[in-house]
Amino acid sequence: MSDNDPKVPLPDLEGDVQMVPGEETQPVARGEENVSRTASDLEALFDVPVQVSAVLGRARMDVGELLKLGPGAVLELDRKVGEAIDIYVNNRLVARGEVVLVEDKLGVTMTEIIKAERN
Repeated sequence: MSDNDPKVPLPDLEGDVQMVPGEETQPVARGEENVSRTASDLEALFDVPVQVSAVLGRARMDVGELLKLGPGAVLELDRKVGEAIDIYVNNRLVARGEVVLVEDKLGVTMTEIIKAERN
């Protein structure tokens, strides 16, 4: 990131968080002075590769049926049209969303974040 990039405030993710009146974008952890974090604090993670998958649905079939598929074949999935799709990051379900069309390309918009339980 360059020095000209806008600084995006990040919340303190440790412990309880309370918002300081009049500073909605500057969360402060209880018992600490004003803590300001920005996206540049995560710069070391920007080059870490992740695998993102958007799963429209699933189908189960025998290998013989799979080999018979050709161009133009229609594969019935286990979801209905308009039903939310699953979004995985590194094989972990993190969100649900909808398929959108942006110009001539398909995209995914997240509509629900899945909060994973930590062990």
